[in-house]
Amino acid sequence: MNAKVLSLIVFIVVYILFVFSPKRRSLLSLSGVSFLILLRAISFKEAFFSINWNVMGIFVGTLIIADLFMESGMPAYLASKVVNYCQDTTLAIISLCVLSGFISAFVENVATLLIMAPIALSLAKKLEINPTNILIAIAISSNLQGCATLIGDPPSMLLGGFAKMSFWDFFFYRNRPSIFFAVELGALFSIIVLGYMFRKYSKKNNYVEIERIKSKIPTVILILLILSLAILSFFDRGFRYSAGLTCIVFAVLGLLWDKLFNSSQLTKRIKSLDWDTTLFLIGVFILVGSLEINGWIKIFAFYLSRLVGNNLFFAYTLLVFISMILSGFVDNVPFLATMLPVAISMAKDIGVLPYLFLFGLLIGASLGGNITPLGASANIVACGILKKEGYLVSFKDFVRIGLPFTLSAIIPAYLFVWFIWK
Repeated sequence: MNAKVLSLIVFIVVYILFVFSPKRRSLLSLSGVSFLILLRAISFKEAFFSINWNVMGIFVGTLIIADLFMESGMPAYLASKVVNYCQDTTLAIISLCVLSGFISAFVENVATLLIMAPIALSLAKKLEINPTNILIAIAISSNLQGCATLIGDPPSMLLGGFAKMSFWDFFFYRNRPSIFFAVELGALFSIIVLGYMFRKYSKKNNYVEIERIKSKIPTVILILLILSLAILSFFDRGFRYSAGLTCIVFAVLGLLWDKLFNSSQLTKRIKSLDWDTTLFLIGVFILVGSLEINGWIKIFAFYLSRLVGNNLFFAYTLLVFISMILSGFVDNVPFLATMLPVAISMAKDIGVLPYLFLFGLLIGASLGGNITPLGASANIVACGILKKEGYLVSFKDFVRIGLPFTLSAIIPAYLFVWFIWK
C-alpha cells in the first residue's frame, strides 16, 4: 500500500475511533502517527515540522499561567462578581461568551480559552451547575471572533499575508465593510442561539459572598501576556514563533515567582498539567500534516475548482460550506493555505475580483471548526480541561451545541459578504 492511500486510511480510522473512544484519544492519535512513521507514509522529520509549535507554545505556556491565575483567587472573585451583577444565570453565561469573543479578536483562541476557563469553572461551581456546556460555548465563541481581525487567529493572519491586508483592512477594505462586520453580524445571531440553548438555566441567582483574592501578581502577568500577544502579532504576520515563545517566557516568569514567593514545588506543578491534551494536539497536527504532505488537500482543491465552473453564486456557496464541513474535521490552517490560490484562480476564471471568494473561504474555514470537538485547537483544549475536572465530553454533546451555533453564525456572515462583495 502506497503512502498516499495509507495516510488517508489511517486518518479516517483514527478520527472514527476518536468518536467512539474519547478517553483514549491521545493514545489513538499517537498510535496513528507511529503507524504512519513505521510504514513510511510520513518521515519523522515531516512529522516534526507538521506540528504547529507556535500553538503548542501558546497552549503549554498559557496552561501554566492559567493554573497560577486559578490559584490566585481572581477567577473565583470575578465569577462571584458576575453572579451578583447579572442576577440571571443565562445572562451570566452569555456575558462570559461575549467577553471571550472580545478577547479572542486580539489574542489567539487557545490562549483566550485558557484565560477564560478558570473563570467559567468558578462560575459553574458558584451556580452549582455542570460546566461542560459553558466551556464549549466559550470555546466556540472564541473561535468565531478570532477571524474578525488580522491578529485574532492564524487563518486571519494567513489571509492578511496572502492578500497583503493591513489590520484596518479587516474593518474597511476598498471603501466597503470588510470581514469584521460579517463576523460581528454572525456573532449577534449566534449569541441569540446560545441564549435560547441556555434558557433552561434562566433563574434568579442568589447573592453569593465575594471571594477573597490571594494575590494579584498572576493577574498582572496575564494582562501583560495579553498585551504582548496583541502587539507582537503585528510583527509576526505569518504566525511563526512569537506568540508561542512569548507564552513560554511569561510561564517561566510565573513559575519563578511562584517558587520564590510561595515556595511551590515546580515539578509537582508541571506534572499536574494537562499532558494528555498536549499529546493529543501533537498527534492531530501530524495526522492532518500527513494528508497535506501526501497531496490530499491539493487533490480536493483541484476537483472543487473544476466542479464550480463559471457560476459565481454556486462557486461562492460551495466554497463557504465545503470549507465549513471540512474544517469541522481537519486543521483549517493547511486547508486555507492550499485553498487561497484556488480561490484566486476561480475568481480569474469567472472574471471577478477575488475578495468575495477570499472572505467566504475565511468564514467557512474559521467557523466550521466549531462543529466538532476535533475541528479547532480551542475545542480540543476545552474538552481536555473538562476531562481533567471529571467531565467527559462526547462527540454528540459537542455537536449539539457546535452545529446550531455554527449555522447561526455562518449564514448571516455568508450572506453579508455576498451582498457587499458580489
